[in-house]
Amino acid sequence: MSVPEVLVHRDAPAVAAAIAARLVTTLVEVQASSGTAHVALTGGTLGAGCLEALRRSPSRDSIDWSALHLWWGDDRFVPADDPDRNERQAREALLDHVPLDPAKIHAIPAAAPGRDAESAAAAYAEELRRHARTEDHADVPSFDVCLLGIGPDAHVASLFPQSPGVRESERTVVGVHGSPKPPPTRVSLTLPALCAAREIWIIAAGPAKAAAVRLALSGAGPVQVPAAGARGRERTVYLLDEAAASALPPDLRRIASP
Repeated sequence: MSVPEVLVHRDAPAVAAAIAARLVTTLVEVQASSGTAHVALTGGTLGAGCLEALRRSPSRDSIDWSALHLWWGDDRFVPADDPDRNERQAREALLDHVPLDPAKIHAIPAAAPGRDAESAAAAYAEELRRHARTEDHADVPSFDVCLLGIGPDAHVASLFPQSPGVRESERTVVGVHGSPKPPPTRVSLTLPALCAAREIWIIAAGPAKAAAVRLALSGAGPVQVPAAGARGRERTVYLLDEAAASALPPDLRRIASP
């Protein structure tokens, strides 16, 4: 497991622009060496903001969009056209504006008649397993980048403190019920699936995230502080704005922009 590093940017737009630039660089390098790349997306205001920044980036066409697999760390279990869907927000921010291969957009199944969160989780786990490569040594593809937002309670994906999902050690995807943040039903990757990623980028902006970021980097356990358990195999990076980093000791953070 990698040791987290912290990069601090001026404000939320600067964080979004930095994430977009890092994605271009990382994906170009990965595709040059292996041909394809796998990225797990996150939702939320900042998650959508970094995708919008990537859409506007003059470097976006450096990425071979046809050779990019997109996944999600979690999604709200609502109908596909619901504005709360992380998938819908990602499509509006970026996916509908670049030449992706539809077969490589791996959305978590949405709510539909005859489908519950558990069956959606099982279907997504099977989709992940089918795309796992021999070199991944896991039942999921080893994401080249896994983007994760962090909640004020230090949850990541839809793994909330003390919840059954955050304790899961065998399954790669779980249905989540009674979420403290609406909507109450969700589908989420588990920590074993997330931590199969080569790199995990935890992104946050705003003062409401400051205490959670501090807890996640304090050595706390993942059951109480799920973000503390999110570590990439090769790299873990916290990409924060000044407000989200405000509770960290100065020696833990590196200023990445004015």
